[in-house]
Amino acid sequence: MSILYSVLLALGIAVSLRTRVKVMMWRSPEAPNRLAKAITQLVGTAGGIYISLELLLTFLGIPENIWNPSTVYFIKPLAVFSLIIAILQPYGQKIWETVRGRSV
Repeated sequence: MSILYSVLLALGIAVSLRTRVKVMMWRSPEAPNRLAKAITQLVGTAGGIYISLELLLTFLGIPENIWNPSTVYFIKPLAVFSLIIAILQPYGQKIWETVRGRSV
């Protein structure tokens, strides 16, 4: 039975890769835009931090109404905190590398 699941998984991966190759073939080339790349990286980093913090707080058993109040704020405070950390991250990295003796 596990062999059947393994074969189905391998076939699914192969079909998925084949479909992605076909889609990429017909896609128009992206215009290199530094601002778009920077925003994408910022949102991706903030999203990763948000998910990590939410999982950490859930794992620690901290009640959700403490770190994610639904009635007090228009947006989630944890999301704002994650975005602030993502914004400050390049500056922290530059300071860290300067302290360690490597210039960026």
